[in-house]
Amino acid sequence: MATTATEKRLLLNGEWIETGEWIEVRSPYSGEVVGRVPTAGANETRRAIDAAEEAMREPLPAHKRAEILVRVAGYLGRRHEEVAQTISAEAGKPLKAARVEVARAMSTYTMSAVQARTLAGEMVPMDASQTGAGKLAFTLRLPVGVVGAISPFNFPLNLVAHKLAPALAAGCAVVLKPASQTPLSALLLAELETEAGLPPGWLNVVVGPASEIGDVLVDDARVRAITFTGSGAVGWKLAERAPRKRVNLELGNATPVIVEADADLEAAATKLAANAFSFAGQSCISVQRIYVQRAAHDDLLARFLPKVEALRLGDPADEETDVGPLIDGESRDRVLEWVEEARAAGAEVLTGGTLEGELLRPTVLANAGPELRVSCEEVFGPVCTVTAYETLEEAIELANGTRYGLQAGIFTSSLETALAAAQRLEFGGVTINEAPSFRTDQMPYGGVKDSGNTREGPAWAVRELTEERLVVIEL
Repeated sequence: MATTATEKRLLLNGEWIETGEWIEVRSPYSGEVVGRVPTAGANETRRAIDAAEEAMREPLPAHKRAEILVRVAGYLGRRHEEVAQTISAEAGKPLKAARVEVARAMSTYTMSAVQARTLAGEMVPMDASQTGAGKLAFTLRLPVGVVGAISPFNFPLNLVAHKLAPALAAGCAVVLKPASQTPLSALLLAELETEAGLPPGWLNVVVGPASEIGDVLVDDARVRAITFTGSGAVGWKLAERAPRKRVNLELGNATPVIVEADADLEAAATKLAANAFSFAGQSCISVQRIYVQRAAHDDLLARFLPKVEALRLGDPADEETDVGPLIDGESRDRVLEWVEEARAAGAEVLTGGTLEGELLRPTVLANAGPELRVSCEEVFGPVCTVTAYETLEEAIELANGTRYGLQAGIFTSSLETALAAAQRLEFGGVTINEAPSFRTDQMPYGGVKDSGNTREGPAWAVRELTEERLVVIEL
């Protein structure tokens, strides 16, 4: 389907600018140019930090921050279809999934507005000690300072919203670097924030080489916090290079789910088929490793595989498409290489594993050893493994057997089993009778081990972007 290319500008100190060089944004499905944006570098990034620092010299009252956030949510609602089509065009995300992403971004802004209105410190019980008697003490929550935000391609609107909305709720100005593959949604969101009354300098958007822009954000002492979603290799390097900054990392996963023999297998098969392959598996919590108790293994596969094969592969702009393209050819070839590596090592391809045109069919592997990359690394593609186990202890050991720890899940009818698994699975979140790909935008979301060091969700992110100051008064 032919798409009209969109031309955007960068946002610096309230002005929409060009730089003389351009980045072409191409459809992952058709390869056609769907937009172009100016290329920023170190100079533009330093100007953006200048503007953000200057903006924070005149703090925005909480009620104004909240009003702006609510207006942005409303604007997203009024332009819902336009924004969804932008996401679909630049990211290759099926349109029905893109619409869900817009609705979630609206929720992220609404929840952040609540945090802006309720952000407060705490009373300190000073007379709990003899030396504190006769004094009154409380804490204030103050913005940490200028925030550098780096967002990935896979949720080009809502993951940007999870950077921008909590930062504004906390009273922080932002320099945003969206992914160069998918900058159009972020710049459209920036347009909505300025229309909503955000003063110049509070949001600045630069698109360009990650190394050049990232170097400035890391090295400039005026950037007090960096919030990053992306690969672990990049994220942990940022944290190492900026030990004096707050560096909040939301990274990858090799998402496991355990299916006990007493589970509702039809419900499990339905949820897992959808959540292993949505957006071609390009989600940090896409279901990747399915562990099934041996007594239920064949029954689950008999239910699961037809649901996987029924998923419709095709043009993301088609209303019926369930699975679209990977973000680029390099990613597709890498995932195919991992599948072939598993096949050569003895894994069985139960379905998929081949291309339909340029699209990788949803792929299910059996007998994939835990040492294979499809089992222990993040595939970030439409691939999952299915492995039988005997005991819950074995399943938990297998699930925990990676360096990642973002989210995991278990299907069972036993509350005792579910809670035991929740205690022992080494992940930031555990879902019970729900796919571990589940996320609502108000819940704390983040991982342990190599999956990160923070929690997103407005209530938690706002606290990460504020500092607590103690005030003591002699009565």
